[in-house]
Amino acid sequence: MKDKYPFLYLERGRLEVDDSSVKWIDSEGNVVRLPIATINTLLLGPGTAITHEAVKVITSANCSVCWVGEDSLLFYAVGKSPTADTRNMRAQMLLASDDKKSVEVARRMFARRFPMADLAGKNLKTMMGMEGYRVRELYEQKAGQYKVGWKGRCFQPGKFEMGDITNRVLTSANAALYGILTSAVYAMGYSPHIGFIHSGSPLPFVYDLADLYKEKLCIDLAFSLTYDMAGQYNKAKVASEFRKRVIEMDLLVKVGQDIQSVLVGDNYVSGDCK
Repeated sequence: MKDKYPFLYLERGRLEVDDSSVKWIDSEGNVVRLPIATINTLLLGPGTAITHEAVKVITSANCSVCWVGEDSLLFYAVGKSPTADTRNMRAQMLLASDDKKSVEVARRMFARRFPMADLAGKNLKTMMGMEGYRVRELYEQKAGQYKVGWKGRCFQPGKFEMGDITNRVLTSANAALYGILTSAVYAMGYSPHIGFIHSGSPLPFVYDLADLYKEKLCIDLAFSLTYDMAGQYNKAKVASEFRKRVIEMDLLVKVGQDIQSVLVGDNYVSGDCK
């Protein structure tokens, strides 16, 4: 993956094959030939059509395809070649199936959030308790910082409009973060279904990783926007401000480095996963 462009996002156009090469025709009729062999994953946004032959050529070049929402803020589905490299997924499964190594991975993830804490010897349950307490403290801290009233995290599936402004921004930002991370995890050949902290949920590894970035991308954003929006939820503003933070953080580059670092720890060498 390090020798390829990690992602290319496309929306409102058509992918088809001409003379064995894949070309992109946008909504204004402009034609761009895509160097598929140099791209790791295509992110297909709203209004994108793709021919059967294009899927065949793209996957034969070991380029994955993800169907996503606008600006990749939601994730819908993935298509990969049956012959895609499974080295990273095998390494992830070996770590997750070994109780001692699995806790070591979880400890490295928690260490990112508790850089001053001594986590040596602490089991998963103890570290999860520390995390729960830290997040509650963080909510209170941000509420005070931005002078926003806060009665606690509240999310009811299917009843988005029932939440207060802060909770609605948190829910939207979390969903967008999960979408981006799911695309990234698939693109790098890992499984979103094999986690080290979370379990019993559809995307435990994605939720593990999301906790590394939520403070800046979701929690701080939610309280700062609650102050700015003054009681009127603005979906476009939430999406725009979230995108700015993702770009500032250089998330798509950072997540690749972080995954390898938390999985292999001190054995990590930039660009390699032993």
